[in-house]
Amino acid sequence: QTSKKLVNSVADCVDDALAGLVACNPSLQLLQGHRVALRSDLDSLRGRVALLSGGGSGHEPAHAGFIGKGMLTGVIAGAVFTSPAVGSILAAIRAVAQAGTAGTLLIVKNYTGDRLNFGLAREQARAEGIPVEMVVIGDDSAFTVLKKAGRRGLCGTVLIHKVAGALAEAGVGLEEITKRVSAVAAAMGTLGVSLSSCSVPGSKPTFELSADEVELGLGIHGEAGVRRIKMATANDIVKLMLDHMTDPSNASHVPVQSGSSVVLMVNNGGLSFLELGIVADAAVRSLEGRGVKIARALVGTFMSALEMPGVSLTLLLADEPLLKLIDAETTASAWPSTARVSVTGRKRSRAAPTEPPGTPDSTAAGGLASKLTVLVLERVCSTLLGLEERLNALDRAAGDGDCGTTHSRAARAIQDWLKAGPPPASPAQLLSRLSVLLLEQMGGSSGALYGLFLTAAAQPLKAKTDLPAWSAAMDAGLEAMQKYGKAAPGDRTMLDALWAAGQELQAWKSPGADLFQILTKAVKSAKAAAEATKTMEAGAGRASYISSARLDQPDPGAVAAAAILHAILEVLQSQSV
Repeated sequence: QTSKKLVNSVADCVDDALAGLVACNPSLQLLQGHRVALRSDLDSLRGRVALLSGGGSGHEPAHAGFIGKGMLTGVIAGAVFTSPAVGSILAAIRAVAQAGTAGTLLIVKNYTGDRLNFGLAREQARAEGIPVEMVVIGDDSAFTVLKKAGRRGLCGTVLIHKVAGALAEAGVGLEEITKRVSAVAAAMGTLGVSLSSCSVPGSKPTFELSADEVELGLGIHGEAGVRRIKMATANDIVKLMLDHMTDPSNASHVPVQSGSSVVLMVNNGGLSFLELGIVADAAVRSLEGRGVKIARALVGTFMSALEMPGVSLTLLLADEPLLKLIDAETTASAWPSTARVSVTGRKRSRAAPTEPPGTPDSTAAGGLASKLTVLVLERVCSTLLGLEERLNALDRAAGDGDCGTTHSRAARAIQDWLKAGPPPASPAQLLSRLSVLLLEQMGGSSGALYGLFLTAAAQPLKAKTDLPAWSAAMDAGLEAMQKYGKAAPGDRTMLDALWAAGQELQAWKSPGADLFQILTKAVKSAKAAAEATKTMEAGAGRASYISSARLDQPDPGAVAAAAILHAILEVLQSQSV
């Protein structure tokens, strides 16, 4: 079965892709009648060396993404994974020659078709009197025994574009640039690994890999690698790659050893950016663990193979003069903005901020209040642990079935906290500490909502702790929940139960209010409101994405909130006698 691709037609896909790049990049132009993209300021290059590269398409952003001041003058694109036509290569050479450039360097990857077609165009151009040199880049470190065809040209070629571009920009002559980049190319190696295949537009996948295999050392067209290995961790695969690339018994190895200074390139095939970061971290740690100094690290997509999900690592031995060329300015759109300092030796973390000092607990009535607090919290925890299965079952209807697990995690965190020592005596500090604990340990949106509720509720209790202050604390907590959680009463969330209780607790603000009478009413209201959520349409939270026809159970968050209030009331009543 052919793969799905967002193209207009298989025949036009390369032309359309180039047209898109040029349409969005005023610094590029297409050469009429050819698959050639050039700098639109060609005339400013008079007297300088022009750099042309190219090859098959499907490696984006290579090659056209690297056209710009300080990099390539132009590129010649072939069809997907196919060498470009001799006529187009010659047209590009003539175009830059007629703009008054001082000769052209062709940067070619080591593939037979590219060598032949670029070589033919070079011979024809030289017959016309145009000075043209050609460097063939083979940076592949996969093969332990060198074959007659030599090493394949891979992502390291992009570093050659950069070095040659910096030299040309500085006005260096054609022969000197050719000599310098040939030396640089010899001190470089690349190795790729892939998790699965890619497919050329209109075709089936180029190869098959079983689910637990990865291909080591494959080419950028999906050609076979050196071996297939079992899927492993990023650390293990990166170590394997670096071992292979630097093994002196490997004929195509890079002579990198302890004390070497390198430019590291982590090139993304079609991995997620998450995986790319993990591979980059593994590569830095592995190299530095070998005593290799990473002078520069370039991480991104430089040379892909359509959608093939894989990554390649390039190592280039680098001294200061070479680093200056890597650091030189370029306007090429695909070259990353990279720090011009060594990666190794940098401090990679800073100390966490110190927490503001807490105000000491007022010890007045501390022992008694603290004992009651512990009893209340223990009852709340045992209640939530007992409800775990019921809450999960309720949550499976509307969410991801983990509401009970989340509340149990909170309960266990509070139990561990109580074992560590007595809780703060002041209610404001108690609620603040609980909020931090739940934010860190409970997780999920419930943890954030309880954390918000408790943080806000603690504020009115700083000055007073009488019944009006507790009612104000409830109000503040509810207001914060609504402000950030975006739920309102009637939206079928935990807020419904808490809101109903909060309405009853308003009576605490009246002089002579009775603690238990009003709290009993509040708990009754909370339970009724939790039960009533079964007939509500979800207006907020995860359940709001589900058809209300499927929701015939009460909201688990509301049930949990009502149960917490009931547990508090029971303990207070039992202790007041």
